[in-house]
Amino acid sequence: MNTQPIAVFDSGLGGLTVLRALRGRLPQEDFFYFADTRFLPYGDRPETFLKQRGVLIAEALAKRGAKALVIACNTATAAAAEAIRAAIDLPIVALEPGVKPAVGQTRCGVIGVLATTRTLASERFQRLVGNHAAHLKVIPVACPGLAEAIESEGPESAVVAGLLDAFVAPLAAAEADVVVLGCTHYPWVAEAIARRMPPGVRLLDTGEPVARQLERLLSAGHLLGGGHGRLAVATSGAPVTVNATVNRLWGENLPVEHWEP
Repeated sequence: MNTQPIAVFDSGLGGLTVLRALRGRLPQEDFFYFADTRFLPYGDRPETFLKQRGVLIAEALAKRGAKALVIACNTATAAAAEAIRAAIDLPIVALEPGVKPAVGQTRCGVIGVLATTRTLASERFQRLVGNHAAHLKVIPVACPGLAEAIESEGPESAVVAGLLDAFVAPLAAAEADVVVLGCTHYPWVAEAIARRMPPGVRLLDTGEPVARQLERLLSAGHLLGGGHGRLAVATSGAPVTVNATVNRLWGENLPVEHWEP
């Protein structure tokens, strides 16, 4: 099992921000990144669909030979993490918005959360806030269209700038001093978000904590090492289109294959 790759999946290419953190911490591991762009965006899809799709992808990745799975999508985690854990017997790390660490970092007691509509509406997110931040003011802002715009138009596009103007404004007005980036696409626009907030606001994403947790799980299961630092990227959508976006976001040419779970 040690020589098998670690599977990482997201609805699109936001999970590349997590993949970068994973490879930075575990450079000798092999990774297989799957972007389910055929069904992008996940954020507005029914929970039943996301649960079924998540289990299907996880089972296919396990059959493909993955030694561990990272669900690099907050929306997929919210809808399907429990079902995926029940369906496959692999070490699994699932993302969720960093509300818990935000509680420890806020000074004024006001936390902003930017995420997809589905993530914020999920029972898992409500439980997360209730368990860790019930005594604080948490301002959740749904960001429909932002993840897709980052991929299709580019992080520095006018379309993305307009969406950020609308979505970040409530957090600036409420004087939140910590903003949770509750979607893996949002670190691509972290600097633009920071420019729209007062100085000194902290932005939290979960790439590094996820990498540390994966390392712990692999070590506990005696699964660390065995790879050669290889990376394969696949999509359920059009490889040519995804390849162009991957190259723009990642900063280097990464071949993309078509793969359908």
